[in-house]
Amino acid sequence: MEIQGKIISALPERSGTSQRTGNTWKLQEFVVETHDQYPKKMAFEVFGEDRLQRFNIQVGQEVNIAFDIDAHEYNGRWFNSIRAYDVRPVDGQPQAAVNANTDDAMPMPEAPIVDSAEPAGDSAEDLPF
Repeated sequence: MEIQGKIISALPERSGTSQRTGNTWKLQEFVVETHDQYPKKMAFEVFGEDRLQRFNIQVGQEVNIAFDIDAHEYNGRWFNSIRAYDVRPVDGQPQAAVNANTDDAMPMPEAPIVDSAEPAGDSAEDLPF
């Protein structure tokens, strides 16, 4: 999935050591806000020191984010994980939200359907008195 928006927050970087392999890891979370009529915010994470350096995400930057969503269970509760695998700055594009996956977009309400066979109601015959 993809989303476009402005980075409004960068949380502190976290790091640790894998118990299984002994390798060190780095993770940082960011918050992006879309430019929709009703803006949405999404927190996402970037995993890996190499990706953090390559993406070089800055607060205030307009970006396109490609991400995966997954969930995991812990002590009987479920938690979502939104992990970015590609973050690219937007260059020279208008600040409009671009959602490549339009299946997830909320449909706009349609105008009421008016039956053209009925009169428009502006004649004197339609008055109740």
